[in-house]
Amino acid sequence: MVRTQIQITEEQAAAVKRLARLRGISMAELIRKSIDQVLRTEGPIDDEERRRRALSVIGCCHSGLGDLAEHHDDYLAEAYGK
Repeated sequence: MVRTQIQITEEQAAAVKRLARLRGISMAELIRKSIDQVLRTEGPIDDEERRRRALSVIGCCHSGLGDLAEHHDDYLAEAYGK
């Protein structure tokens, strides 16, 4: 592990200490778990995950237009009044 120092407000320190005590873990462990959660939900995604997400939306929407692939520019011009 890497030792580091952070500065937090007194209110944050009190809340972290209280929550750690309720969970029966150290403040350091609670902070590590919190960092892991943020990295999982908001951290950078790798190429494989990006690819998986892109592929997951294929075919999810239907325009009802049979020629959209061929005439998409025409439909966009019409939608934007050009």
